Amino acid sequence: MGLPFTKMHGLGNDFVVVNGMERPVTLKAEQVRRIADRRRGVGCDQLLLLAPPRNEQADVLLTVFNADGEEAEQCGNGMRCVAALLRERGLARGAGVTAETGAGLTRACFQEDGMIKVNMGRPRFEPPLRRALELGGTRVEAAVLSLGNPHAILFVDDLEQAPVGELGAQAQQHSLFPRGVNVGFAQVLDQARIGLRVYERGVGETPACGSGACAAAVAGIKTQNLAPNLEVALQGGRLAVSWAGADAPVWMTGPATTVYEGSIAL
Repeated sequence: MGLPFTKMHGLGNDFVVVNGMERPVTLKAEQVRRIADRRRGVGCDQLLLLAPPRNEQADVLLTVFNADGEEAEQCGNGMRCVAALLRERGLARGAGVTAETGAGLTRACFQEDGMIKVNMGRPRFEPPLRRALELGGTRVEAAVLSLGNPHAILFVDDLEQAPVGELGAQAQQHSLFPRGVNVGFAQVLDQARIGLRVYERGVGETPACGSGACAAAVAGIKTQNLAPNLEVALQGGRLAVSWAGADAPVWMTGPATTVYEGSIAL
């Protein structure tokens, strides 16, 4: 018997969701890599493993694996998909879902229009927000922050021409990011809109990145004097992100889509 899974996506950022709520599931890094392989497996950016929560305030324990088999602290698009799946299965309590993640408790709320709104927590600026980075002999200015997982945001004038693959891969080797980093390339479109491409650690460039959209919005509000409510346009679609500043949490709103159910022999 194979391993059952649900294939889902949030704006093209795709996931294999494995439900270990009723039967314990343990996956090795090599198994995650096989499942994530787009030619020899199912194919995904991240694998999301669900298990019974250890924290009584949570509905589910969520472990996020990048396509390379390494764990990530949290995943915004993935959290929306987990919330949608638990609602479909009748496992959501009330108006939302709370997940226990590597970044702490994350709350997703269901909206009447079908969108899902996620509390991504408070941004952290350690090291200081503005940093000059040497990437492959090129000196770039980056906004560095954490939303449970690390992000470096580079503001560019032309998003289509940005060297996303080149600088994104080089940033993974930088000493400032011992566990890798999600690199966002952001272009200010107007005071309430930014365009974004993301080179995600352990994945490469992805059509959408929820925490990356939140990090880019925070960086734009802090360094570009943008509005506190932003539309972030990614290759896979648009997310709404809001941040009131200071110690307020970042909120992200977007869709979640179920593609199919299946199983894979390991």
